[in-house]
Amino acid sequence: MPSAEPVSALSSSSPLPSDGAAGLSSPAASAAAASASGSTKAPAAVGGWVPIDPAAWKAQVDAYQALSPDPVPAGVGNLAEFRADCQYSHSAADDPIVFPGLPGASHMHSFVGNKATNAGTTPADLTKFTATSCKPTLDHSAYWVPTLYEAGTNQPVETTGFRVYYRTRMNTSTGQLPMPNGLRMIAGDAKKSVPTPRGSQGQFYCAFYGPGDLDGIARSTNGNWPICGGDATLHFMLAFPDCWDGKNLDSPNHKDHVAFGANNTCPKTHPVKIPAITFDIQYGAKGTTEGYYLSSDKQGRSASSMHGDAFVMWDATTMNKRTKNCLLQRRTCDNNGYQQ
Repeated sequence: MPSAEPVSALSSSSPLPSDGAAGLSSPAASAAAASASGSTKAPAAVGGWVPIDPAAWKAQVDAYQALSPDPVPAGVGNLAEFRADCQYSHSAADDPIVFPGLPGASHMHSFVGNKATNAGTTPADLTKFTATSCKPTLDHSAYWVPTLYEAGTNQPVETTGFRVYYRTRMNTSTGQLPMPNGLRMIAGDAKKSVPTPRGSQGQFYCAFYGPGDLDGIARSTNGNWPICGGDATLHFMLAFPDCWDGKNLDSPNHKDHVAFGANNTCPKTHPVKIPAITFDIQYGAKGTTEGYYLSSDKQGRSASSMHGDAFVMWDATTMNKRTKNCLLQRRTCDNNGYQQ
């Protein structure tokens, strides 16, 4: 069973974790006073570390623990997840996580979710400008991936469906906590450039609601991209870490503050069990012999540099309720709550 440490460490009778977790270089205590968790004030970063406001996080956890789950209607499944269904919003050579405040400094990204996202976006902006391409509209988060291009025409291929799952990958929900607002995460490696032939991990695949060849009925000339048969189109799945250090909303490499759980528990360095984000991305394209390339690796023309960014900002009450109803109770939920 996973440790109950996340809950006890954040309970009203115990202080939040102090500076100095193993393997982490914590920011100065004075910087920890500024935070984006449930507030409109941008956090103060120290050396790339963005500390959470301990008082704001404790308030969210206290509210979560005091919340009673809603009754479960008959017929609701037992897949522990909730989700946001999103549509393409806009494209820009911006990345408010990797290149904050530097418009045009990134390769091209395709954004879904918060429609105001740009290079200068802060947590306060996500709470102020809440127009979104996602349902539920109480998810104010920004999500983005490198733009996909047809190699033969150099034309962008934008997403036609973008589902963001919030799940638990563990077989028990003991110690499950909600997602802290303002959390930034990156999954994948934008600098990776290796072939993605048939059967390889990290490749695009063909999918439709029915039987079919996931690797495609054929491949592009370079072998890196599937050509889909029937009604299938290109898809990609991208999984984010499900454990958090409990102290930082971001880190210098945008990964060290989170970690993947193992053996149904979180590591001691990252003891807080958070919802596991998964991007389920659909494109209208079926594949071509010329293949495709990602804006993060035009020369390599493989799928290996596929990556995703999540800048999390939900209505806190909604996040707490979804986490308690759907993940803690291990029930299947959709955009609106229990899926019936």
